[in-house]
Amino acid sequence: MTGTLHITGDAAADALLSSDPLALLIGMLLDQQVAMETAFSGPEKIRDRMGGLDAATIAAADPDAFAKLCSTPPAVHRYPGSMAGRIQAVCRAIVDDWGGQASAIWTQGDPDGREVFKRLKALPGFGDQKARIFVALLGKQYGFDGAGWREAAGAYGEPGSHRSVADIVDEASLARVRETKKALKAAAKQG
Repeated sequence: MTGTLHITGDAAADALLSSDPLALLIGMLLDQQVAMETAFSGPEKIRDRMGGLDAATIAAADPDAFAKLCSTPPAVHRYPGSMAGRIQAVCRAIVDDWGGQASAIWTQGDPDGREVFKRLKALPGFGDQKARIFVALLGKQYGFDGAGWREAAGAYGEPGSHRSVADIVDEASLARVRETKKALKAAAKQG
């Protein structure tokens, strides 16, 4: 880790994302159909409500009880029930495939960027774009330096691109990411 992430606007949530690879992975999973700050604050809510954040514990939790935990106001996500199932599926994959350690996805066997991208895409809920953004986040802010990570991240890996959460380091960069996303959506509507 290269420093403290500044994604949520909440010091405790950002500290958790900075220090806990599982929190970062869950935050990325939740980053859809809600504001980035909401998505990446989700792991702290789970940790606070469960008394810790552990892949094996989450994977083994009763699905109804875990969905209720995610639905308790303030909810972990706009769609807390379906996202609870996705969180548990990712945690099961981490337990089954990575020995319960989320960071093993990008550290085990000293993988290059392409391999990390492939491993991420194999996770439930991680498609092409989410995997590319996460590789960029690892490379730009989490200290991952596997060969070819920028190429694996695609446009999200470009220095100063301000395309995603990977480029948020403060309020100003958050505003630039929002502007870039808005411009890209407008261009897509016209094209």
